[in-house]
Amino acid sequence: MATMSPSGLLRGACRTTLISLLLVCCLLPPGAQGQKFPLRVEPQNPVLPAGGSFLVNCSTDCPKPKLITLETSLPKKPVGNGLGWAAFQLSSVTSDSQVLCSGFCDGFQMTASSDITVYRFPERVEMAPLPRWQPVGENLTLRCQVAGGAPRTNLTVVLLRGEEELSRQPAVGEPAEATVTVLAGRDDHLANFSCRTELDLRSRGLGLFQNSSAPRQLRTFALPVTPPHLVVPRLLEVGTTWSVNCTLDRLFPASEAQVQLALGNQMLNPAVESHGDTITATATVTASAEQEGAREIVCNLTLGSDSREARENLTIYRFWGPILNLSESSASEGTKVTVTCAAGARVQVTLDGVPAAAPGQPAQLQLIATERDDRRNFSCNATLEVDREILHRNRSVQLRVLYGPKIDQAKCPQRLTWKDRTTNVLRCQARGNPDPQLHCFQEGSQNEVPVGIPFTVMLNYSGTYSCRAVSSRGTHTVTVVMNVQGRNAHAVTIVMVVLVILGLVTTTAALVYVFGLQKRSDIYQVNQGSTWLPLTSRQPEEAVGEGPSASN
Repeated sequence: MATMSPSGLLRGACRTTLISLLLVCCLLPPGAQGQKFPLRVEPQNPVLPAGGSFLVNCSTDCPKPKLITLETSLPKKPVGNGLGWAAFQLSSVTSDSQVLCSGFCDGFQMTASSDITVYRFPERVEMAPLPRWQPVGENLTLRCQVAGGAPRTNLTVVLLRGEEELSRQPAVGEPAEATVTVLAGRDDHLANFSCRTELDLRSRGLGLFQNSSAPRQLRTFALPVTPPHLVVPRLLEVGTTWSVNCTLDRLFPASEAQVQLALGNQMLNPAVESHGDTITATATVTASAEQEGAREIVCNLTLGSDSREARENLTIYRFWGPILNLSESSASEGTKVTVTCAAGARVQVTLDGVPAAAPGQPAQLQLIATERDDRRNFSCNATLEVDREILHRNRSVQLRVLYGPKIDQAKCPQRLTWKDRTTNVLRCQARGNPDPQLHCFQEGSQNEVPVGIPFTVMLNYSGTYSCRAVSSRGTHTVTVVMNVQGRNAHAVTIVMVVLVILGLVTTTAALVYVFGLQKRSDIYQVNQGSTWLPLTSRQPEEAVGEGPSASN
């Protein structure tokens, strides 16, 4: 479809008008006073789509019209005529123009004109690209460009957010540009913005024609000015693992933030989680020997077109040792034993309270192993200063001294006196490394009595016992004399007799007391046969020869 600029349309319209005026001036005879019968043009002032065609009819009521014709710059083709009319087909109407019907009636010229309006839809309706990210709280200018479209007086540009109308403006210029400024907010994140043209020809008997651009999606973000909160250890030993944590609050949308964690030149692989307006990145750091020394951990958080960064220092160190060695972990009694404690460079070691000559030097002591050194613990303390902090490590080792069995006579009495049929414990202990076995046998019978556990003593346990402690390192023997005393039968008999006598005496005393109490009680008798005799009291018999007393 051919297009024409506004300046071209204006030149064409002026040329058509000039031709029509010239025709009128030339055809009107001098002194003409008007037209008695008017000339009609149908359709009157039509509105056509660009490139269209239509039929024009010139007609009059004059009884004897002559030379009815149509003057136009458009391609035309006569399609019919008759008394008082002529019809023409116009084609390829691409711009606004004017047609002029003319004819003669009774020597007078008749004229009539009609304005043709051409409409076309916009060739391009485009929303200008939006920023990839738009900060929340800042102004955003939306632009829409419209190329083509006529008539411009009936063309409007509408800017939209979704279906919400933001601005309505006339299409001015070629191409026409409509703009509106809005304040970006969180609600605008992932919102669609577009523009629409409206060619309103309803007043010309047609409809409302709309063209819309492709929508543009906006992404908004909010990033606080504060840096992320980075949590790292100050010190990290070679070969150990630690977690690094980077957190930032009050950002939107947190789920779309990108977080990078790096240890020096080594990029870490963080696990990123978002909850509401908070994002947290956690990475595991494993210190290597190549990274020993002062290092920096960097957390870089990017959202939208902005980023925040936090840095923390980390010192990676190597703390070798302490290593504590015995020349012999199990030494025989009397053997020379060397104890050595060593650690890495710059490490100060102290062995059993005695420091080494200098940092990085080993500490050493020597001894002749004795029984008292068995199970002796040797300790070594190592200290290292890293980044003005003192680190400590301890190591201990136990020495075992092999020596023969020994029975402690202070804990194993050589004489014991017990009673027959009583329960007792033979308490006897032996020491040695390895631990000895202790047994006590009666000389002659070789009967064994238990050691350290209760048992019932019998008369035949009396005698001399040989208590032997035996181990792979030798034997140690101690003699124990046990005297078991039998029970005294005569003493038991005397005790039983005394108890029987005491029982008889107690019983007799109880019987005497009961009978004596009954004799002292008064007895009263009533003579029911004679009522005039006085009542008398009879006392119990007291002593022989004493008679009862008379009553008054």
